[in-house]
Amino acid sequence: MNILITGVAGFLGSHLAEALRHEHNVSGVDNLIGGYIENVPLGIEFYQFDTANYDNMNAILHKERPDIIYHCACTAYEGLSVFSPSLITQNTFQNTAGILSAAIKNKVKRFIYTSSMARYGSNSLPFTEDMTPHPEDPYGLAKVASEKLIDLMAKQHKFEWVIAVPHNIIGIRQKYNDPYRNVASIMINRILQKKPIIIYGDGEQTRSFSFVEDCLEPLLRMIDCPTNKIYNIGPDDKDGEVVTVNQLAKIISKLLGWKKKPIYFPARPCEVKHAYCSSDKIRKEFNYKTETKLEKGLQSMIDDIQKKGTKPFKYHLPIEITKGCPTTWTRKKM
Repeated sequence: MNILITGVAGFLGSHLAEALRHEHNVSGVDNLIGGYIENVPLGIEFYQFDTANYDNMNAILHKERPDIIYHCACTAYEGLSVFSPSLITQNTFQNTAGILSAAIKNKVKRFIYTSSMARYGSNSLPFTEDMTPHPEDPYGLAKVASEKLIDLMAKQHKFEWVIAVPHNIIGIRQKYNDPYRNVASIMINRILQKKPIIIYGDGEQTRSFSFVEDCLEPLLRMIDCPTNKIYNIGPDDKDGEVVTVNQLAKIISKLLGWKKKPIYFPARPCEVKHAYCSSDKIRKEFNYKTETKLEKGLQSMIDDIQKKGTKPFKYHLPIEITKGCPTTWTRKKM
C-alpha cells in the first residue's frame, strides 16, 4: 500500500514512518519548521515542501499515488498561538486545506488526521469524543476548523476519514530546546543545564501524557478501522496517569536527583486549567491499553537527552503580538 505522511521529519510523523515502512511504500513531506531531516527514516522518499502549497502537494501526490495520507504536519503551539495566530493557523488549518485539496484531486482513499486535545477546551472532564468542541485558543480553533473541513469535503467528494486525538504526546526524538512547547522536555533540558524548572501559574493544571510508542499501534490500525470516526488516544484517569504540572516537575526532579524548587511565572493567557481525555472508546473498539508508565517513559527521555547533550533554547518562531506575552519568551529567559 502507498502511504504518505505529512510532518514526516517531526516527532510523531517520523515514528509513524518508521513503523509503517517495513510493510508499506512510504513517502513523506515536511517543511522542517519543527522537525529535523535526520528524523526521516532510511528508505522514505522525502520532499521538503509546505503542505499549504496546493501545487506542490498536487505534484507530489500525482507522483506517489498514495492510498492513505496521515496528516501529522502542524505547528502544534497552543500557548504561542495566542501571540502568533497568523503563523500557527496557517500551519494548522491552511496546511490541511492544501494537502486535503491535493488528496481529493489525486483520489486518495483515506485521510487520517491527527488532531489535538485542544479541540475540547474547558469541557467537563474527562473529555469524550461525542462532546461539542469548545476550543479556547487559535490553535484549538484551527484544529477544529480542519476537522470540519475534512468532514465537509468527504461528504462532497466521497473519501474516508479518521481523526486521532492524542493526549500530549511525549518521548524520544521530541524537540527539547523549543521554549514554546514540550513541557517535560523543557524541564529535563533545564535541569541538565543546572537551571530551575519554570512553571506558569500555580502548577495545578492537570494533564495526561501519552508516550509515542503507545500511540503507534492505534494509529496503524486506523488504516482499515471503521471510517468517519474520532478516537482519543492516551492514558486517562482510569490508568492513574493524570498528573498536575507540579507533580510532573517533582517526578522529573526525583529522577535527576535535582533538589532546587521550581520558579513560578504568571499563568499563560487562554491556558485550559484541567485537560484530560477518556480513552473508553478506543479501549472498547481497539482493545487499546498503555504500556509505558510515566516514570519509565520520562527516564527514557532523560537518558536520550543526556546522550545527545543539552541544547540552548532556540527562539525559532516569530512572536507577532508581544502585549501580554510571557516574558520568558519575549526576553528569551529560558
